[in-house]
Amino acid sequence: MSDLAVYTKRRAQHDPDFAEGLETGYAAFKIGVLLRQARERAGLTQEEVAQRLDTKKSAISRIENRAGDIRLSTLERYATAIGWDLSLQLRPGEGRRATGSPQRARSAPR
Repeated sequence: MSDLAVYTKRRAQHDPDFAEGLETGYAAFKIGVLLRQARERAGLTQEEVAQRLDTKKSAISRIENRAGDIRLSTLERYATAIGWDLSLQLRPGEGRRATGSPQRARSAPR
């Protein structure tokens, strides 16, 4: 295990805010990697995708490298440009419990 991996693991164990930030950053990185991999599997360059979206290559690079705050509409346009369908999956997180879930009030039996 690298020094960086050891450090992040130890710090995440003792600092919940750090752990959450690390998880969020990884999620953003993962989205960008998935976009790049899909584009490459579609056999397209960043320049070709940029042309299809009527934008610049630098914008596509930014999307693929910093996708953390990307809008759903941008993801849909990107997917269409590379000839893919966008699928969104919502599921419970591993080891996390939902907070703030609405619960129905139950009235006492009469």
